Amino acid sequence: MSDFKINSVQGDNNILGDGNTISSNNTPSGLLSPAKIIAQKDAILKNFTKSNWIELGVYTDSSDLIEDHSRLLRSLDFGDDDYEGNIISVLRSIIKKKADNATIIDDYLVKKFPDNMNEGEFISTSHSSTPQRKITFSPTAFTIPTNPQNPNLVSVMMPFSNGDGIYKAIGNVCSKLNAECKRADEIWNDPTIIQDIFELIFTSKVVICDFSGKNPNVFYEAGIAHTLGKTVIPIVQHLDDIPFDIRHYRVLKYIPNTQGYSVFENELEKRLTTLGLNSFSDLF
Repeated sequence: MSDFKINSVQGDNNILGDGNTISSNNTPSGLLSPAKIIAQKDAILKNFTKSNWIELGVYTDSSDLIEDHSRLLRSLDFGDDDYEGNIISVLRSIIKKKADNATIIDDYLVKKFPDNMNEGEFISTSHSSTPQRKITFSPTAFTIPTNPQNPNLVSVMMPFSNGDGIYKAIGNVCSKLNAECKRADEIWNDPTIIQDIFELIFTSKVVICDFSGKNPNVFYEAGIAHTLGKTVIPIVQHLDDIPFDIRHYRVLKYIPNTQGYSVFENELEKRLTTLGLNSFSDLF
């Protein structure tokens, strides 16, 4: 995926005709990586007309580099084979002239052609279909995991002080559905536990959050899961432990004893089956 991003900033912005802004944030000095240049080239090759080149020249103060290039616009008009190479040559010249132009080019592309840009991996499991409008963002507190999405993974966020009874009950249901069940203390892939937690949530189909005891860590982890668009199943011993902000979500209540866990397992199985967890049973 080419990491196009939209920045909304105050200050010296170039204004598009629709009232949007193209930011001129500072970018690191020097040219972009070859991969980024190629990503920009591919987007331009797919979408640009002569008018787009002229507009981009105005926004980047590079009209001379575009209009005076001996082959760029001519090769575009006639569909010549050297057009791709000309795009790369001009892009490098524009960015060499001013490093900030790299960001301006990115913003121009994503604002002008939002429906035609390359899309990355869609990880939001709470959607039954891919929504038309999506956003791209890059966290600073975490590293984006390289592991793929696991459509059979149920992760559990819970205070460890609650004991293992409820976790065993969740595990029983997952085993019955041939699904995987994991919580953060079973993973040690990264020196920081929060990165392991983020990766677990990131790769999960379903995230179960036990709000019993109003544990702040679980609230934080639920926020991560909601932001990533994951399917979150709140569970709790006492409904008073559910914060006001999320009381509109359906909650599975449980009583921490043998009979209570049995009732909970039946309800959780219904919910996970509705979400399609058992549809993977014949694959594992």
